Amino acid sequence: MLKKTSLVWMSFGAFLFAQNITKIEYEGLHSLSPAIINEISGIKVGENLSKNALDAGVKNIMSQGYFKDVTVEIKNGGVVVFHFVEKPAIANVEINGYGSEESNQKLIEAMGLKRGELFDDAKMQKAKSVFQAKLASEGVYDATVDIQTKAVGEGSVSLVFDVKTGEKIKITDIKFVGNSALSDSELESAMVNKEEGWFGWIPFLDRGTAYLGELEKDAFRIRDAYAKEGYIDARVSKPVLKVDNNNNATIEIQVDEGKRYKVGDVTINQNIEGLANNLKDEPKLKKGKWFDIDKMRKDIAYIQEQTANLGYAYATIEPNISKDEANGLVNVQYNINPGSKVTINDVLISGNNETKDSVVRRYIYLAPGDTYSQTDLKDSKNALGRTGFFETYDITPQKLNENSMNLLVNVKEAPTGSFAIGGGYSSYEGFMLNASVSDKNIFGTGIDAGIGADLSKVSTNFSLDFTNPRVWDSLYSLSLDIHKKKYDYDDYSLDQTGASLTVGREFMRHFYAYGGLAYADNQSEILNDNYLSDTTYKLFYDDKYEKYSALLGIKFDNTDDYYVPRSGFITSLNGEVAKLDGSINKYGYTNYGDFTKLNAKFGAYYGLEDWINYDLILRYKARASWLHSSGGYIPVAERLFLGGIGSVRGYDSYSISPIYKYTHDDGSGNTITDDLRVGGTWTFSNSVEASIPISQEAKIRLAFFADWGILGSDDFGGQNFGNIDRASAGAAIEWFSPFGPINFVFAKAINPEGGDKTSNFEFSMGTKF
Repeated sequence: MLKKTSLVWMSFGAFLFAQNITKIEYEGLHSLSPAIINEISGIKVGENLSKNALDAGVKNIMSQGYFKDVTVEIKNGGVVVFHFVEKPAIANVEINGYGSEESNQKLIEAMGLKRGELFDDAKMQKAKSVFQAKLASEGVYDATVDIQTKAVGEGSVSLVFDVKTGEKIKITDIKFVGNSALSDSELESAMVNKEEGWFGWIPFLDRGTAYLGELEKDAFRIRDAYAKEGYIDARVSKPVLKVDNNNNATIEIQVDEGKRYKVGDVTINQNIEGLANNLKDEPKLKKGKWFDIDKMRKDIAYIQEQTANLGYAYATIEPNISKDEANGLVNVQYNINPGSKVTINDVLISGNNETKDSVVRRYIYLAPGDTYSQTDLKDSKNALGRTGFFETYDITPQKLNENSMNLLVNVKEAPTGSFAIGGGYSSYEGFMLNASVSDKNIFGTGIDAGIGADLSKVSTNFSLDFTNPRVWDSLYSLSLDIHKKKYDYDDYSLDQTGASLTVGREFMRHFYAYGGLAYADNQSEILNDNYLSDTTYKLFYDDKYEKYSALLGIKFDNTDDYYVPRSGFITSLNGEVAKLDGSINKYGYTNYGDFTKLNAKFGAYYGLEDWINYDLILRYKARASWLHSSGGYIPVAERLFLGGIGSVRGYDSYSISPIYKYTHDDGSGNTITDDLRVGGTWTFSNSVEASIPISQEAKIRLAFFADWGILGSDDFGGQNFGNIDRASAGAAIEWFSPFGPINFVFAKAINPEGGDKTSNFEFSMGTKF
């Protein structure tokens, strides 16, 4: 009990406790209402004054965490007065002398400091410890962190962290003593602390800096490196760090490697119904092979996941390792302690201010009453990421008891709608005007729709598109597209009006298939200022036809994020069976040919942050197309080309093509040859990319890439063409803006040939692949 209360009681004695409470007053109370304090304290008007009751009431109030001090005063007439000294609320947090605004904000979040939350000495000490640990993890030696609190109005404080960083210690030499089976370089590669090297300036190769907080852990990492090679008895001393006056350091580590073991028997001790059917993969540890603790961990993770998929959310796997030293074998038995089966009590969604709960629930593969499944939980997180609706997303299991849990789904919505109007100028297209309105999550329904227009000297484009990915919350989708496009090429203009309607369905969680119909009316005409003769134009580009198409496609996508995937694959295959209606007289053809066109895409994404503690993402993308005609003439506009974003960057869009040499009379008795791009019948292109962050806050990344593509063709107009391959390399700035992904591409064509149209800069705004 607090001193003030005790003094009052000592002065008035038993007289005060012989009376009833007539009134309860509160002084200094702001954060909670008197009614709530009454409930918490349990002290009520009309009850007898009791020292034990007041003691318990004050303890209950203090346990809420809102107050620095609570005292009780008892006045004559049975009046009880509670005096409160409330903890101040955090108004603002400022960090001086550390890093950028973005890194400061991340550190503030790590310290657990949020505006509006209450602040006390315990929270201050925790924040200071987290800050100092962060500095130590970054190799900052002898740093000091001072925290100043400034009163801001009534009941609020501003926190100012002043950092004085010491010098960083540079590791000039690491000495290993006693190692023979593993080399110095192999052991050093397992450590966080490394010798200073030539490439230390690269962000994720920050070699040479001493991370004091990781030094002792490095001994365990070296033991782990030995255990991966079968040396399970290896002993590693605590690293000894010696620092000179210039802050250069040497590290010495003693090693006793011990005996190397092979794997003996590997067994799983379990009696869970149905688990044997789930454990389809053989253990990573193989009998007769050298023991590898990393493979044992993978076995444990796999067994745990498969056990959890049967509802045992809290299952633990304990490996029992027994050594046969005489034969150099180690036997491993995985003992499963399943615990109780767990069912989902409720799915609680928060953070979705616009997106409807029903839309979020579409992507949660666990519902109230379902048996818990770890795979379903992981797939649900990835499904939320693939929508593109959310900037951040998480699903946290909340344990209620041994048999029940809630799933806490927390999202932070990303901007999905945009209204844009603008213009520009280019030497080719002249002045340009564009306007669009789009939203991939209209009114939080998950419906994607947009309308747009682009106007310039050489192009006029109008489009209207609508996609409902889940019609009436079913697995079926419906898409409608209407467009009108007119574009002036170098030699001619193409005017197309068309529409398509497709219906799709989701299968097996990651698969999606669709089918539909499309119509397009294509009209071309010669440009007045082009260099082609009327004869050349009519022979190659004068096409007027209607196209009726049947569309089919299938797609697989198990990536973890819509905009910046760091794991998973995207694979798609789509086909078009087209009938062309129109009459011609070219190369002996009197009709257009029907055709089949297939397009395949593949993308693989792999993030290395877990391996190198840096957000480096590797990507591989490939595309292939094939065109086959059943007979008749195929217009140039329907044939296949390479070049530009989406195939081989560094070359103009659609510029990589077989070139038809057309020799003719120019009408004045002179023989001339026109070089005409006529497209091919099959293409393949692929790219390798490495993406690193520039600004996490602004969502800007930098990607380095190398592209290569090849195009082939059948005979065209009596001429044979060989295969054409081109390559390029460069970098792209990727900005995931509120208006959608925007790419600024700087590319260099590699060994272009005469006649190639190259482009060192390109710009695109659209969705990812």
